[in-house]
Formats: sequence, C-alpha cells, structure tokens
Amino acid sequence: MLRTRSPLLPLLCLSLLPYTLTLHAEERAPTSAPSGEQTEPPTAVERPPLGERSQAEAQALTRQLPASEQQQLQAGDETFLALWQPANVGKPSGAVILLPGDSESADWPQTVGPLRSKLPDAGWHSLSLSLPDPEGDPLLTRAAPSSPTPDSAETPADASATADPASDDSASEAAASAAPNPASLRQAHAERVLARIAAGIAFAQQQQAQTVVLLGHGSGAYWAARYLAERQPANVQNLLLVAAELPEGFSPALEELIPNLKLATGDFYYKDQANDRTAALKRLQAGKRQQHPAYIQVAMKALPGNRAAEQEQLYRRIRGWLSLHLQASAPPAATATPAGAPGG
Repeated sequence: MLRTRSPLLPLLCLSLLPYTLTLHAEERAPTSAPSGEQTEPPTAVERPPLGERSQAEAQALTRQLPASEQQQLQAGDETFLALWQPANVGKPSGAVILLPGDSESADWPQTVGPLRSKLPDAGWHSLSLSLPDPEGDPLLTRAAPSSPTPDSAETPADASATADPASDDSASEAAASAAPNPASLRQAHAERVLARIAAGIAFAQQQQAQTVVLLGHGSGAYWAARYLAERQPANVQNLLLVAAELPEGFSPALEELIPNLKLATGDFYYKDQANDRTAALKRLQAGKRQQHPAYIQVAMKALPGNRAAEQEQLYRRIRGWLSLHLQASAPPAATATPAGAPGG
C-alpha cells in the first residue's frame, strides 16, 4: 500500500528555518563589552630571561663527562663548572689551571680540552674553568608581543598628528639613562672572571698542589695575566700563554701587561699566523725593554690539516717548558720569633 506524504511537513520546516538561523548567528557573534565600558589592552607577558651561552655549554658538559671530573666551584654569588683531573703519578708536580678563550668551553677541543686530558700523564693536576660570556653580555628578557585593541587602533596619519614631541624626547632620555654603561659592564665582567680564577686557585690548594700554574688560551691568556698583575698571589709564580689575545674593549695591551710580570712566563704562539706573529714580536720587544728575567717565547707551526698533530706538538712544548723553566712557588713566610724567646 502506498503512503502519501503529508503536505504539512515542508511548511513546518520552512517556518522553523528563520528561528534556527537566528540561534546560529547569536552563537557566532563575539561578545562585546557593555556600552560605556572600555576593554583594557592585554598586558605583555614577561618570559624567563635567556641564559648565558656559557651556562648552556656547562650544562651540556655535565651530561657528557663523568661526574668524577666535575666540580661546582663558588665565586661570589654564583656557582660555576670546573673540570678536574688528578695527576696520574704518586707525587704530582702541581696543578695547571686552564682558562679558555671567549666563546670556548672548559673542554674546548682546541688547546684546552687536549691539555686538560694529557697533563695528568705528565704528573700535573689539571683544572679547567668555565668563564662567563664575553664582556658580561646582559641577559635579555623575552616579552610576548601585545596586539592593539580595535578601539585603540589608529592610522599612521592620526598617530603622527597626535604625537607629542616633548614626550618622545623624554622617552628617549629615559631609554638612554636606562641603557647599561659599557664601562660598567666590562668592569662587572672582569670581576666575575677574576673571582672564578681565585676560586680555581683556592680549589687547587685544597688538593695539596704545591705549585700552581695559570695557563690561558686566547683571551684567557689576558685574564690570567691580569689576575696575576692585580692580585699578585704569592702562591702562583708561573704563567703560560697560548695564542694570546686581547679581549675587545679591554686594556692594557698585552705587550704592556705581560712584560711587567716578573714571573716565569712561557709565551706560545703560531708563527704561521701573521697577526699572532706581529703581536708576539711586540711582547718580545717589550720584555727586552723591561729586562724580564724569565720570559720565554716558543714559536710553533700551525697544522690546520692535522689537528691531532698540532695539539700533540703543543702538549710536548708545554710539558718541556714545565720541566725546564718552572719557577718554584715562594715558601710561606716564617713566623717571627719574639725577642728573648728560644729559637725552634
């Protein structure tokens, strides 16, 4: 039997269609604030500051190297990573503290890493320090960009018409006064570096190292020399420089700083590099003028095609200098015997 379609069903659907469209429009329409009320623009969300590159590299080393080599040293208010390897002999000769150059880690594959690993076989403790980022770069704060509200949006023409020149000048002056002073940044960086060197020397003494040698690579050579010039520690009488460089923006020049140190000094440079050769000549001439008693330069040949041979050459030259030109640390000052007291 055939069923007949009711003629009322299409009419009913058509009558409900406007009501359904109205409900969908209300659901999709954005909610607006009541009249008379202004919506506040979203505030910028301040994210955590970006860490220093040297901190990230130190964290990577803690995951890569054995825990027995890692030492967390304290310098002022900050803790930093140092890599320690004891001498592989019964009677160590002392400790060599290695200072990497700018943008180098405590286990840098050139100079610093190979020497810290090989010196223990020559009878020396090795302690490689992590230094802060060059020139104490300030930590940057990442802020999420805020989007303007529709009510506050204005065309460039409107903005230029309503701009106040006086407020612009005040904002520029405030920004200039808030900007860090480069001189103060360099001074703060120097204090951080010198504090870490002092912490490294203190740790070496805790390990009963009778002789302490500072060895700097690149700009690390400058910081080693500057520490000895400013602090003049009686327990450090030996300085080793490898491809010494002056950090940008710092003074005095190396040819002025190094010859004035009347310490046993080994200055290693690569004669194939024109800049290194010229700078080494200036230091040599300054040392002669100052009549430095124990300043020795060692010229080496760069072997960029064979880094392993180049590092082995440096290690052998450093080991030879430590065997032939090492200056013993000054003995501790004897306690004066009071007058009339019997001698010991």
